[in-house]
Amino acid sequence: IQPRQTAAVPFPSLHGRASHRQQQGVGRSGVLFSFFTSDTNVAFTRTRRLVYQKNSFLFFTQVFNDPIHGHIELPPLLVKIIDTPQFQRLRKIKQLGGGYYVFPGASHNRFEHSVGVGHLAGELVKALRAKQLEEPSLNSESLINDRDVLCVQIAGLCHDLGHGPFSHVFDGMFNPQADPNGEKWEHEDASILMFDHLVDDNKLTPVMNEYGLITEGDNENDLVFIKEMIKGSQLYKGRNNEKSFLYEIVANKQNGIDVDKFDYFARDCHHLGIQNNFDHRRFIVFARVCNVDGQLHICSRDKEMANLYDMFHTRNSLHRRAYQHRVKMAVEIMIKDALLKADQDQHFQIKWAKGKACRLSKAKKHMEAYTNLTDEVIEQILHYGACSSTPSSLEEAAQIIQRIMCRDLYQLVGEIKVAKFDYGKNNEDPIRNYTYFYSKFNPTIGFKIKPEEVSNLLPECFSEKHIRVYWKRRNDKRLEDAKKCFELLYITPPFLRVYVTESLYVKPIQMAARGPNAAQKQPASGPACCPGRNTEKTQKIYSLINLKIFKNSYSVV
Repeated sequence: IQPRQTAAVPFPSLHGRASHRQQQGVGRSGVLFSFFTSDTNVAFTRTRRLVYQKNSFLFFTQVFNDPIHGHIELPPLLVKIIDTPQFQRLRKIKQLGGGYYVFPGASHNRFEHSVGVGHLAGELVKALRAKQLEEPSLNSESLINDRDVLCVQIAGLCHDLGHGPFSHVFDGMFNPQADPNGEKWEHEDASILMFDHLVDDNKLTPVMNEYGLITEGDNENDLVFIKEMIKGSQLYKGRNNEKSFLYEIVANKQNGIDVDKFDYFARDCHHLGIQNNFDHRRFIVFARVCNVDGQLHICSRDKEMANLYDMFHTRNSLHRRAYQHRVKMAVEIMIKDALLKADQDQHFQIKWAKGKACRLSKAKKHMEAYTNLTDEVIEQILHYGACSSTPSSLEEAAQIIQRIMCRDLYQLVGEIKVAKFDYGKNNEDPIRNYTYFYSKFNPTIGFKIKPEEVSNLLPECFSEKHIRVYWKRRNDKRLEDAKKCFELLYITPPFLRVYVTESLYVKPIQMAARGPNAAQKQPASGPACCPGRNTEKTQKIYSLINLKIFKNSYSVV
């Protein structure tokens, strides 16, 4: 890259040394980069921009103009990670999976989200360090060091490396059906494997050592620490128990308040056109490390309780209006079905080296193949399926994808609410039960809020699950019959709920009955359990539901 020259910036160094000359250019990723030459090891511009210089080789920072966070600057090591094939593949994976087929603005990818999380992780850990330097009661100088800051930024940047095609469609919908007998697998597991592959394939271990990271041994191994933060582990092998609060920044298993949510709330709302009521910048300003019963945790000011509830309300709103949108889910079910069909075809495989290839469901075990597995797989299915000369499962997969393109989607038969909506901790209040606060009168001690301090306007239950039944077949007259069946089954007595299993057998589930005679309401099995509905019509409905002609005509989510 040949940067263009600009005029000298007459800005003296912190110690009154020589002025610095600024050079700018456009990097290969289309983003602005800048660096400064000087006779000092560390130079600052008027915005206090940090420059790295080692062994007379100039390392420059890179500036990304992000629509959410503005101009963000990442350290050179993060730029080297970004400029790898393993990270660049995130440009080809949609953040919201099939949401782009419903929301025209939801075209953003995992790439920009990961860059944003890496930025916010650095902002939060630096803010915590700045506040601790002002607190003499803590061992401030060693509590958060430069290595910790860099590791947290890398973990934020790499936390989503393991996402497959269409994000959660692959690990949440496709993989459980393609590999039902395999071990429980989540995209965080693949992120750790992909991070190892990224470091090895691009020979970044010596580069990390140059920046002061420890990549060998068992004593505070920084690679172990980064992978623990990606997974959200609480084993504390990469760092000792004193620094356990660092694990709450990227993937917070304590209460779900982390920079990953900060970015995707702001970014998804921006692209979906939905209002975001949570201000993550205000949270960062008021966050600090406090002592809670001998354990250090990230705490917020007690007056910030309402802002944190807004965060979980935003999460719920996004799930209701976008993430679990009925049409989006229909599209994602169709993508999942197409991937399953393609996985059954022995000729459709993911290649990664000469003579090496594997099926879609096996790619997660081979990071070389997984690097080539992105959203573009549906284009490959369409191409190879159209070229197929004989009927095959790949041709069926191509037909499903073609139906998506023509908007011939699965139809919703009905929906049942079986529990309460989720605030991130099942049926518990994540703020009152798992979040710590501090007061301005004692900013070093954290505490939980008292029940009487919680607003009475909050919901009593914090989780809700829906069961939706979709009809797969096109132009099928039985769709209306299925809707009538579903409607009849849904209006059963209040102490009964209907659950549709994979064989489309309708099984009533007893819920908590209310009232003085609740104990007497014990449902039996089969249609006779519906009081007042054991009629000839009901018997026909149950017979219709269990007919074999319904097989493979539905999908349950």
